[in-house]
Amino acid sequence: MKVIGLISGTSVDGVDVALVEITGTKQEVAVELLAGETYPYPEQLRQEILRVCGGKSVTIEQFCYLDDAIARFFTECAQKLEKTTNTTADLIASHGQTVFHRPPKKTLGYSVQWGRGAMIAHISQRPTVSDFRAADIAQNGQGAPLVCKVDACLLSHPTLTTCVQNIGGISNVTYLPPRQEENWETKVCGWDNGPGNSLLDLAVQRLSQGEKRYDEGGKWAAQGTPQREIVQQWLEDDFFQQSPPKSTGRELFGETYLNDAWETAQAHDLTEADFIASLTELTVASIAQDYHKFLPRLPDRILLCGGGSQNQYLCQQLQKYFPQIELKTTDEVGLDNNFKEAIAFAVLGYWRYYDHFPGNLPQVTGAKQPIELGVIDLP
Repeated sequence: MKVIGLISGTSVDGVDVALVEITGTKQEVAVELLAGETYPYPEQLRQEILRVCGGKSVTIEQFCYLDDAIARFFTECAQKLEKTTNTTADLIASHGQTVFHRPPKKTLGYSVQWGRGAMIAHISQRPTVSDFRAADIAQNGQGAPLVCKVDACLLSHPTLTTCVQNIGGISNVTYLPPRQEENWETKVCGWDNGPGNSLLDLAVQRLSQGEKRYDEGGKWAAQGTPQREIVQQWLEDDFFQQSPPKSTGRELFGETYLNDAWETAQAHDLTEADFIASLTELTVASIAQDYHKFLPRLPDRILLCGGGSQNQYLCQQLQKYFPQIELKTTDEVGLDNNFKEAIAFAVLGYWRYYDHFPGNLPQVTGAKQPIELGVIDLP
């Protein structure tokens, strides 16, 4: 079955589109990436999304307008890739654009992904699976991270313990025991570590007066010196101390957090480069702290994916924490790093539409039971 996976992450850069051929069933699926492309958001739409993510109030009418505008853009992106490849997809699986995420505490969690599946199905005339997080949240789960089961199917190793480390807007990890270990599937775990690129990107955009969107290759951070005393202070935030399952988003690691961090930096006379280096160190140190505090054991290898894997400075800093552990990208083991998340949601959509197979891992999200993820909309 040919499936298009669609996702825009916390960084709100654009839409990742992956056209994949999926064969097999349940855990034994095989995936071939036929084509992938990233389509940047129109700037006006991107700014509207960022304002809402930053806490801007909108009317119900504006809410509906933006929901539909994102659905239309997602559909346009899928259709562009179909046209480019002269291929017709059998199914579209769309994660959408997260604009709000509240993990469960005393009550059920709540997560909002704009880009409604019914609109995508209507315009594209393709069956569409969307709203992947709601079913897990209804079972008192976090609704995130959801890619861990796909990671287990596609990236686990017969003899090596693996951590799949995604560094997108938010960082998240999937821990995979060796397949030869008895009941290895039940020992898979994962959670959100904290900010990946979210604070970094906001800081770069602010300090460059909008001329840059991100620290390309970590070149700006490399000119500075991370202030580890300040980073340690940031790591005392409650989220970093919280045991898994846990998830987060821009609601915590967004503009307000950055403003507080900037005040701290100014009090210590940090240069702009020092500040960028320190935020990079926060991303790296939060990952390392989690590994030591919450993993059953340190992995034999770490497979990096997401935009942060293209930041050479960040990767070098992470390697310093784990000098004896092999660091590589998922590209090097056959899964395209740039489109891994879109591929994962294509698989989750396939499981929901074709297999009727639960896509969540309760030990990861905290849900009461395994459950099928996603809502199906037909043309």
